Amino acid sequence: MNHLSNSGKHAAATGMGPLLKAAVAAVKLVTAEEIMPRYLKVAHQRKSDGSLCTEADLAAQGALTKKLQAILNVPVLGEEMAVAEQRALWAAGHDGLWCIDPIDGTSNFVRGLPYFAVSVALLREGRSVLGVVYDPVANEMFAAEHERGAFLNGEKLLGREAGIPLEQALASVDLKRLKKKLVTQLAAHPPYSSQRNFGASALDWCYSAVGRYDMYLHGGQQLWDYAAGSLIFQESGGHACCIETDDFAQGDIWQRSVIAARDEKLFEEWKNWIRAQQ
Repeated sequence: MNHLSNSGKHAAATGMGPLLKAAVAAVKLVTAEEIMPRYLKVAHQRKSDGSLCTEADLAAQGALTKKLQAILNVPVLGEEMAVAEQRALWAAGHDGLWCIDPIDGTSNFVRGLPYFAVSVALLREGRSVLGVVYDPVANEMFAAEHERGAFLNGEKLLGREAGIPLEQALASVDLKRLKKKLVTQLAAHPPYSSQRNFGASALDWCYSAVGRYDMYLHGGQQLWDYAAGSLIFQESGGHACCIETDDFAQGDIWQRSVIAARDEKLFEEWKNWIRAQQ
């Protein structure tokens, strides 16, 4: 089985490399200039899929595109683009592709709920090799590079080991895209102690990497929802797969489900319980 996990592979790696440092600096600058001045002040509109988009999303996406291409001149795929453009950029970006979500958790951003983030990933051959997720309210900068480890505000990220049974775990669960039978079982017979969902997938991955959540479940994420966060989680030593397949990287690019936990034993328990409900 090829679960998404990378613990122990990068023990000899040192700090963040120059490319990751440059991406971190770009994200921090754009957030300060384009996003936070508009926090609690910006007008918003609904996109065709019903999700929110604000002037801050569009301004940040434009600014990030310029700064990231100045660092590495490859195509940039953003959440606030038309679907056809996103698909074309994905097809053109095999040898290098920036993937950005200028504000993950726009609904929270608009309403003043302090759970949103800027997410940036660099992909090569369809896989994330660099990831940055920045929570400006908490001033937490999560970052990772393939086989170099994960970092929180520049310090190596070594998440708390859970070491607890499934029935004592705290889970982050997004119910919206899960099958009805599984949702019913989670509501009627939850296998865990408690459950949360705050509406920003990139931060859900990072909170799982740190150990604030013991487990994670999501029925279907878009590329920009998982591209950066899953790499940070992987590089912190976490384990993940899809509901349908053990190889997370083989899941649907545009609607990828998530089963995840930092602790390997807990991950196996969680995965087996979920799949038994299907």
